[in-house]
Amino acid sequence: MEWLLVRHGSAMGQEADAPLTEQGKWEAVALAEVLLPFQPDQVVTSPYRRAIDTIAPFVEQSGASLVVDDRLRERVLSAQPRTDWLQWLQASFADFDLSLTGGESNREAMQRAVSLLTEWEQSRANRVVIVTHGALLTLLLHHFDSRFGFETWKQLSNPDLYQVDVRNGQASVTRLWSAGNMCNMR
Repeated sequence: MEWLLVRHGSAMGQEADAPLTEQGKWEAVALAEVLLPFQPDQVVTSPYRRAIDTIAPFVEQSGASLVVDDRLRERVLSAQPRTDWLQWLQASFADFDLSLTGGESNREAMQRAVSLLTEWEQSRANRVVIVTHGALLTLLLHHFDSRFGFETWKQLSNPDLYQVDVRNGQASVTRLWSAGNMCNMR
């Protein structure tokens, strides 16, 4: 099974309906060009507008079907805005059960997203694109390799792209995109 894990492009905010910036729209077009040679069986995206808009050029060019799944929404750190959110985010990677009021722990968010992966692993798909958000992408990477954590999150770009190849229960993770530049291409 091969996963292509995508973080959305540059957006105008964090709200669910925040659109891509002009830069983000360009990034989405560039991302489509990177994804086309992979010919994925399926594309599954977060319901947030910035995620859908990021993958839209690829879907239009490839004709791939798009599934929107709420399990790919961003992790909610806290129900209330916090000025110290970065400190708490870092702490949540040290303690996967840490949960602030109205938020979900890293463990809860990871289990939510992994349940989606499990469903697709049981399908006939061989290569699936997953479009999500920074924290959840990091948690998915952590699921495959526990070395991924807060430092990974800090180094993510908008967009970002990781290839995860799972064979015989072993995952191989390769970053295919970095700071808006394509790297490690086939």
